[in-house]
Amino acid sequence: MPSAETTPAGVHEPEPVRPAGAEPVRPTREDEVAAAGSELIGGPIGRRALLGTTWWTPLRVIVLVAIGMFALGLVQKAPCYQSAWFFGASSQYTHACYSDIPHLYQGRGFADGLVPYFDRLPGDMDYLEYPVLTGVFMEVAAWLTPGSGGIQHQEQWYWFVNAGMLMACAAVVAVCVTRTHARRPWDGLLVALAPAAALTATINWDLLAVALTAAAMLMWSRGRSLAFGVLLGLATAAKLYPVLLLGPLLVLCWRAGKWREFFRAVGGAAVAWLVVNLPVMLFAYEGWSKFYTFSHDRGVDFGSLWLIWAQNSSNPPSTDFVNNAAVVLVALCSLGIAALALTAPRRPRFAQLAFLIVAVFILTNKVYSPQYVLWLVPLAVLARPKWRDFLIWQACEVAYFLGIWFYLAYTTSGDAHKGLPTLGYDWVIAVHLLGTLYLCAVVVRDILMPERDVVRRSGDDDPSGGVLDGAEDVFVLGAAAHPPRHAAHFDAPQVDWGRHGLPPNGESSL
Repeated sequence: MPSAETTPAGVHEPEPVRPAGAEPVRPTREDEVAAAGSELIGGPIGRRALLGTTWWTPLRVIVLVAIGMFALGLVQKAPCYQSAWFFGASSQYTHACYSDIPHLYQGRGFADGLVPYFDRLPGDMDYLEYPVLTGVFMEVAAWLTPGSGGIQHQEQWYWFVNAGMLMACAAVVAVCVTRTHARRPWDGLLVALAPAAALTATINWDLLAVALTAAAMLMWSRGRSLAFGVLLGLATAAKLYPVLLLGPLLVLCWRAGKWREFFRAVGGAAVAWLVVNLPVMLFAYEGWSKFYTFSHDRGVDFGSLWLIWAQNSSNPPSTDFVNNAAVVLVALCSLGIAALALTAPRRPRFAQLAFLIVAVFILTNKVYSPQYVLWLVPLAVLARPKWRDFLIWQACEVAYFLGIWFYLAYTTSGDAHKGLPTLGYDWVIAVHLLGTLYLCAVVVRDILMPERDVVRRSGDDDPSGGVLDGAEDVFVLGAAAHPPRHAAHFDAPQVDWGRHGLPPNGESSL
C-alpha cells in the first residue's frame, strides 16, 4: 500500500478537518530521523492505514521491543556470567560487562542469610548502603535464589533472578511512558530502543526507582495527584532522586494556582516514604542511616566533573568542599529553573522541568555511575521526544559506558596498561557532561520558544501535566505577565495552546 509521502499529489483526497487532539501523532510525519528509520520496516505509515484494528497496538509493540532490547543487554553480559565476574580482576572491564549484583550477593550478607539494616556485615561496609525499598528488592531476590551449589552458582542465579525482576521494571517504564502522552504513543519507542538503557539495566537496581517514578508521572498525567504522591514516595524510598520532582511541581502549581493537588501529592509522598522507612528507622537506625552517611562521606568518584578537577590538580578538592559546592550549585540551578518556570511565555510542561532538575543533580553530583542514565531516559523522552537529539545524547552515554570500563581495565591490568588512560577517561567524562548539557539546552530552548516544542507543535498543551494541562495562569513574572491584550479577554494570562485553549475559530494557534 503506498504511503501518504509517496502517493502522487494529483490523487490525494482532502484530509478531513479534525480538532486538535483528535488523532494520534505519527512520528514518521513530523520527525525526519523517525521517517528515515522506518524504511527498515517498510517506510512511513500511509494515510489510509487502519490504525488500532490489529493486535499489534503501539503499546504492545513497544513493550515487546523493550523486552527484546533488555534481553540483548543480558546477552552483552554473557562473558561475565560465565567467568569474568569470578576469575580475573580486569576481564569484566575489558568485556564491559560488570554488574554490582553478583558481587553484592555475598558482599552484603545475602548469601549468609543476614537481614539488611538489622545485621552488621563482617566486611568494610558495616551495613547495606542502599535505601530501604531497594534493600527489600534485593532481599526478595535472595529469597528466590536457590541455596544449593557453590557460591559461584548462587551468585549466577542471584543475578538471573534480579534480571527477571528488573525486566518487569523495564516493561513498566515502557508502558508508563507510552501511556503518559496519549496522543504520542510511539514516543515510547525511544525508551524501548535506548541503547544506553539496555547496556546499564542490570548493573544495579536503579530500574526499580525509575519504574516507580514513571508510574508516578503517568498518575499525575491522569489527574490522580494522591496516587502520584504515593508512587513518588515509594520511588524515593528506593532511590533519592525522585523527590526532586516535587520542586518543579511546586512552581508549576504555583503558576497555575493548583495548590490543593500539590499538597495532596506531597502528603501522599510523605506518608508512603514513612510507611517504608519508619519501621527500619525505629528498630535499626544505624543500618537505616547507612545510605545517608555513606552518600555524605563518599569521596569524589567516577564520572563526575569533580573527578576531572581532582585528577588534574595538585590540590584536589576535599569531600566537604565538593559536598557543599554541589549543594550550592543545585540550589542555584533550582532557582534558575524556578525563574524559568515563572517567566516563560508559556507555562513549561511538567516533564520538561522534571528532566532539567534531575539532569542538574546528575551534572553536579560527585559521582556518576553509568546506570544513572536510566534516571533520565523516560524523562528525556517526555521532555524532548525528538529522535535526533535523543540519539545524540544516547551516543554520548554509550561512549561513557565503554569509557569507564576501559579505564577500570587500565587501572587493574598492572604494567600491561590495557585500556583507557586517565586523560582519555577525562575526555569521556566531558563527552557525557556535554551530551547531557546539550539535551538540557534544547529543552530550555523549547521552554523559551514553545513553538519549537514538538509536543506543543502537535496541538497539545501539557499532556503529562494532569491538572496543569490547559489550566489558566494565575501567577506569572516578567514579560509573560503582560501579554498583548486583544478585544475583551480575561484579566489573567490565558492558555492559547492545546485542546483547552483553541482560538474561537477552532484552529490551532500554530
